[in-house]
Amino acid sequence: MKALQPTILALAILAAPAFAQVNVSIDATKPGPVINKNVYGQFAEHLGTGIYEGLWVGPDSKIPNTRGWRNDVVGALKELKVPLVRWPGGCFADEYHWRDGIGPRNKRPVKVNTHWGGVAEDNAVGTHEFFDLVEILGTEAYVNGNLGSGTPQEMAEWLEYMTSDTKSTLAEQRRKNGRKEPYKVAFFGIGNEAWGCGGNMKPEYYANLYNHYATFLKTPPNARPKMIASGGNDDDTRWTEVLSREAARGTDGISFHFYTLPTGVWEKKGAATGFAENEWFSTMQQTLRMDGHIRRNVAILDKNDPEKKLGFYVDEWGTWYDVEPGTNPGFLFQRNTLRDAVVAALNFNIFHAHAERVRMTMIAQMVNVLQAMIITDKEKMLLTPTYHTYKMYIPFQDATSLPTAVNNDVAYSVDNKSIPGISASSARGKDGKIYVALVNTNPRQPSDVSIDLKGQAASSATGQVLTAEAMDAHNTFDKPQAIKPAPYSAKAVNGKLTLKVPAKSVVVVAVES
Repeated sequence: MKALQPTILALAILAAPAFAQVNVSIDATKPGPVINKNVYGQFAEHLGTGIYEGLWVGPDSKIPNTRGWRNDVVGALKELKVPLVRWPGGCFADEYHWRDGIGPRNKRPVKVNTHWGGVAEDNAVGTHEFFDLVEILGTEAYVNGNLGSGTPQEMAEWLEYMTSDTKSTLAEQRRKNGRKEPYKVAFFGIGNEAWGCGGNMKPEYYANLYNHYATFLKTPPNARPKMIASGGNDDDTRWTEVLSREAARGTDGISFHFYTLPTGVWEKKGAATGFAENEWFSTMQQTLRMDGHIRRNVAILDKNDPEKKLGFYVDEWGTWYDVEPGTNPGFLFQRNTLRDAVVAALNFNIFHAHAERVRMTMIAQMVNVLQAMIITDKEKMLLTPTYHTYKMYIPFQDATSLPTAVNNDVAYSVDNKSIPGISASSARGKDGKIYVALVNTNPRQPSDVSIDLKGQAASSATGQVLTAEAMDAHNTFDKPQAIKPAPYSAKAVNGKLTLKVPAKSVVVVAVES
């Protein structure tokens, strides 16, 4: 089925009949925690074409580029106002030896990427190239160190190479390689997924290793990154329990990973396209588990860290489906549909609700891998529905959250199972306006949502809506704009502001008084 064109969609919204009314109450008189812009972080791993081709084509490529980074992708990412990029992994990080990625590119060693596809890794993208990308994007850097197969000395020397302003041999080597001033490392992760690909460790063992490594990670006082301990995943809260008690002083946060699988089974996750409504439902049901995961881990943090020094960093999340048929299974390439856009928005609303502790997240991943923002094929590029959701939510970066409650919700039910029909979040943006995000999980039923705003009049709302006719609507290189946001507006009637929210949609508006 074809996606609705924006003009037709706008008319359809205006002409939609009335349905059971849901009420969203917002209290603008009680500002909550700031929604850290880093909640909208991105993740770029040496995996498939996530970096090579997707981002990096080399300075000699016919694809227009700036010092090797392709201009079209970089330009699209800049429009997202990406606040933070994590690199080089992921599982790849615990096999990455930083010295392989410095010096003349034609003299760097070629290795095999044993985690992802068994392909050659020529180390063309290393420390200097990554920080060049960071500076082109105007973002910050989250570097993940190698605890799995590295040593404390190797990790300490990498941090010195990047941040030292002295005349040490390592700082002079960085200058010789083309960078006079130290790099700014905003966050530094000590290992990744220590429970799995990072070493198959127990949390107590990792906590000892974390403290061991952290002892030797030294920088100039004004250049020390925020240190991140590698935490748990899914239902496992042991890592948060142990690390919040035993991690070294100066630790800024504990990471957490959770992926949304339609089936909940790793061996057969489900298809990215061509799925039936029961898998649309199960995907929504699975992703809403994020709220419970955060609540349980935050409860542990509140017990062990009552001063709230530690953040809870969901630095890998997103949908994970069976790989696209005919592609390298190790490249984790999947189509990105309207379903992914709705999943992203649901997670944003959850993160906003926990803004006090959830101060950073990273979707997996930025380009061509899993729930990507952008898909490329050689010189071609397209934006995914997930990209559009990120762009719609830009006003929430560093906005002040507001207490938001959904009342009289109409549940979405399939096979005697139910989830909330409407998800909502609101905040006062840095521009002073109140922004409201609404997600309708029901793929068949529109909803009328009345806005009860305390502390400010609401005369109208303007913004964008993202939806389509088909649950698996997606963009292709033949039709790169098959699904994209359409303008949205609503006016108050008799002092009451009601938003008509289409089925399977994401709506983000600014409320005008």
